Amino acid sequence: MIKILIVEDDPMVAEINKHYLEKLQGFELTAVARSFSEALEVLEYDDIDLVLLDIFMPGKNGLDLLAQIRKMGIGIDIIVISAASDIPTVKKALRFGAVDYLIKPFEFDRFEAALLTYKESLRIMDKKRLSQEELDQHVLYKSPVQGANELPKGISKITLQSMWGKMEELQGGLFTTEEIAQQAGISRVSARKYLQFLVDLGVLDMQLIYGSVGRPIYKYQVHEVKKEVIKDYI
Repeated sequence: MIKILIVEDDPMVAEINKHYLEKLQGFELTAVARSFSEALEVLEYDDIDLVLLDIFMPGKNGLDLLAQIRKMGIGIDIIVISAASDIPTVKKALRFGAVDYLIKPFEFDRFEAALLTYKESLRIMDKKRLSQEELDQHVLYKSPVQGANELPKGISKITLQSMWGKMEELQGGLFTTEEIAQQAGISRVSARKYLQFLVDLGVLDMQLIYGSVGRPIYKYQVHEVKKEVIKDYI
């Protein structure tokens, strides 16, 4: 479980981030801090893996906190979530080692992509050795070769890659929306959107299964002949 600290002085924004976080599997909110001093206190006593950090706060700001964390040598990762979009602020945050930067306001899909990318990078870093492809895609957050086709609005490449990887692990087996959502660590609502995209693309077949009890449910299966099409998108 990845332990999260939200550093945000606006209670409403903090609640939104908390709500978004609850939609994702594998993450646990440890605390919410509203200031520089509160955040340092949490970091001193709690084992935190990732900080979701705002920049604008009363007194010392988020960049001050990020600098202090690095000065103290605390081994922790940072995703900046802020309305600050000026180049000097973004550059400074990245120089201090922020692994991602979300500019307010943002949609859940962008939040989801940032957290799932981070989660996948932790999984990859558990390995003893990395391939260049793994390093590029999951640690450096970029891919040297982009897909030939653009994804529709609301479809994240990172999330699509994660879901497709889980589907391939099933080796042609049938699965439901709920099953793939749990495996990919995303909400069922998000999973349905990605599944529909893959059905429209032709790489997934959808079947209506009638059970002995209850309502019929939809199950999906990778189309073995057409599945190569997905390579143009991931």
